[in-house]
Amino acid sequence: MPEDIIQTIFEAFAAHGDALYIGEPVSMTEHMLQAAYLAEQAAAGPALVAAALLHDFGHLIHDQPEDSAEHGVDTRHEDLGAAYLARYFVPAVVEPTRMHVAAKRYLCAVDPAYFDALSPASVLSLKLQGGPYTAEEARAFEARPFAAEAAQLRRYDDAAKIEHGWTPDLAHYRPFLAAGLKPASASGRQRDEADAGQHAGGAQDAHA
Repeated sequence: MPEDIIQTIFEAFAAHGDALYIGEPVSMTEHMLQAAYLAEQAAAGPALVAAALLHDFGHLIHDQPEDSAEHGVDTRHEDLGAAYLARYFVPAVVEPTRMHVAAKRYLCAVDPAYFDALSPASVLSLKLQGGPYTAEEARAFEARPFAAEAAQLRRYDDAAKIEHGWTPDLAHYRPFLAAGLKPASASGRQRDEADAGQHAGGAQDAHA
């Protein structure tokens, strides 16, 4: 069942979400719940609320130390998380998640006040992630699908670091996640096409 992935995601939160969001006064779960709550309070669409909840999911599934940034290592958590989520969720959920680091680099390039408001931990990770975009890179970012959503997600991300901030619990966001799942029929069709391709390949090999 496609919705089984939601339970798997909740289990990842339970197993790893209590880890501190390095350099910030919140845990990973608190941070991601706060981001989702900010999106919900701003009347963002369900897909963007789901993306806000999942934007740092890569941190929950990578096998590198959580203080990697302090040792000069970029874990590329955005790519890891998006690659995992893309198997189950529509692009409107996955792409803002994939682009939330790029969105920080973009906002630093186009909004000087944004850079000035970054936390020390975000400034440190920005250096590892390549620093602010050039003007050309910023224009290229703006042309990408879901760029506006990724930039908005980034602002939720940056504000979601309030110690002891109240949010709904994870279960509250199950409907938002469910709304962002790929249709079961599409997932089944993709599996059927993959199986058909494998069978065709096997038949060609048999006649080679």
